[in-house]
Amino acid sequence: MTSPFTPETLRFLRALKRNNRREWFQPRKARYETHVRGPMLELTERLAGDFRTFAPEIVASPKVSMYRIYRDTRFSEDKTPYKTQAACSFRWRGLDRGRGAGLYLEVGPAWTWFGGGFYAPEPQDLVRIREHIAKTYPEIDRTVRTSAFRRAFGTLDGETLTRVPRGYPKEHPAAEYLKHRNFLAGREFPPDFATSTAFYPTLVQTFKACMPLVRFLNAPLDSSR
Repeated sequence: MTSPFTPETLRFLRALKRNNRREWFQPRKARYETHVRGPMLELTERLAGDFRTFAPEIVASPKVSMYRIYRDTRFSEDKTPYKTQAACSFRWRGLDRGRGAGLYLEVGPAWTWFGGGFYAPEPQDLVRIREHIAKTYPEIDRTVRTSAFRRAFGTLDGETLTRVPRGYPKEHPAAEYLKHRNFLAGREFPPDFATSTAFYPTLVQTFKACMPLVRFLNAPLDSSR
């Protein structure tokens, strides 16, 4: 299946990384729309159709999924005005943006990355997820040890504590999962993988492999379930 991204996508992003200034970008904004934003829009719409078959809980919409090219520099020492990667975040239907596990895709000058999980749970959500892990164990262990998950990601990734969090015994059978501060599963490829015929089938296969983890993490957060 043909990827919507082309070598022109990567050429533009690499040039933007070298010339991250408004006076360079503005005369070339039409190229950005044609070679970067347009392909990401096409990809998002294609995924919206495929999600209906294997991830109906996930929202794929240009309005809510696609990240803007413009950086928020108000509180950053880095004042470059533009992001040098094209990215989308596909969130859980019914949860506010930034809450809940989801799927993610990024195409940049140095890599192509996609996968999912929960990057930065709010403290109260992390408490609920840990309670869910402890209460349902070994469900999370079975989830990340399936052949599909291991083929796609190897192991569950993410920042962890050095000790089991307060309230749980250090010998708890789910100790290694309870230590997680975030829960990530992803795959990194060379940047030009995004332009290959293998890109879209691999993306869909990866998202399918990640969905059991996404569903597990969102179970204690989605009151409609």
